[in-house]
Amino acid sequence: MNIATTTYKQIQGWSWLKRILGAVALFGFLSSSFLYLTPLGTNIRMFLANTVIETQHRDWAWIFVGAKKRDEMINAIGLMSDANAKEAQDLSAITIRKHEGELTKVEDISGHGWVGKKMYVYDPRALRVVVPNTVGQGERITSMVQRTGAIAGVNGGGFDDPQGLGNGFAPVGVIMSGGKILYTGVDGTVPQHVVAFTKEGKLVIGKYPIDQLLQMHVTDAVSFYPRVIANGKALPIEGDGLNPRTAIGQRADGVIILVVIDGRQPPYSIGATLKEVQDLLLAEGCINAGFLDGGASSEMVVNGQLITKPSSKYGERRLPSALLVFEHPDKIQVPNIWDGLTKIDPGGAYDNPGYIADMQKQHSNKPKTTSTPNAKASATRTPEPTQTPGVIETPSPSPEGSLAPSPGVTPSVKPTVSPTPAVTPTGRPSVSPTPGATPGETPTGTPSGKNK
Repeated sequence: MNIATTTYKQIQGWSWLKRILGAVALFGFLSSSFLYLTPLGTNIRMFLANTVIETQHRDWAWIFVGAKKRDEMINAIGLMSDANAKEAQDLSAITIRKHEGELTKVEDISGHGWVGKKMYVYDPRALRVVVPNTVGQGERITSMVQRTGAIAGVNGGGFDDPQGLGNGFAPVGVIMSGGKILYTGVDGTVPQHVVAFTKEGKLVIGKYPIDQLLQMHVTDAVSFYPRVIANGKALPIEGDGLNPRTAIGQRADGVIILVVIDGRQPPYSIGATLKEVQDLLLAEGCINAGFLDGGASSEMVVNGQLITKPSSKYGERRLPSALLVFEHPDKIQVPNIWDGLTKIDPGGAYDNPGYIADMQKQHSNKPKTTSTPNAKASATRTPEPTQTPGVIETPSPSPEGSLAPSPGVTPSVKPTVSPTPAVTPTGRPSVSPTPGATPGETPTGTPSGKNK
């Protein structure tokens, strides 16, 4: 009797539980062998690691490649972003032509495993950066569009986003609108990644200090990256995964192309790579292009209606900035809601409406456990009050001094971020989140505080 026959007979004698456990063990062995001992498996692990690195859960990429390799990948992507930002733009290559007729046109787009929307903005001067109108809270783009009477809009720059549940009020980088500096985390001499527009409507993408942006007559700007097309040529991409994306590019005739890719919604739309979006914008004839904030922030609104599908569990995110299209952009006044603030609270689980509703629902759905009181005890003492379903309790501070909520309980004490004072080129003090905070969804893989 050969070994195979003997083994088969032994397995036949196993219990059903032992057979299941054996099958799981065999599957795990074969999968691990494929992922770690074959070239294709290695490529798959690298791809998965890059996808995770682009989210706030980047630390977990070690599961696929190990901690050392993960850190090397993150560093390489950061170096790529800075390198791609260096080349000076030839703004003379862009000619802004007067456009008559419809200001925008929206088309459906799709690729391998993803769908999205593409918007043409025929007059780039129609685009303005808009921010929330309430101190302490970001604003949904549908609300911004409806409030300002805009034609359409997409999400803008990055922000500090604790637990992926932030309130959208702690921007990262710089925000300019109508020639005014609304927010900056550093002074005017420090280069920052920007997506910006000059007063002539020319798109500026790269790493610039605010002083230089003002010399270039930039009026509107937000911060994000990477830049992927410069002066008509494709720039190298280091590390790439599948995620929701928002991108912007400009053709030589001045036309702006905005792209929003839905993601994290299999099988509807898993997400696109940076390279796929780069190829799309090159095919459209863009000579300069880069990315805006991505992940669950990625969305497009037209005529007050959300026309894409954000990947956030709770729908539209509250955001600190958006790029909106107006028929009369010169008439739009954008107030500085950060002016005079000394602290910025980025929010988190404690003030996220969707998360709070979830916790209240879970709390109220928990089965009630009651015990039958002893008759004698009932006669001599009053029963202690029970927690009313749906009521949020306040947890005690942890030994480290931070709030550590119990399962199903939402903290009610608001943590605050102590900003680092900075002086803008105009001499006005500004505020910034905790040093080291970076954009929400970072397609380049540099450290990020957010997963959307």
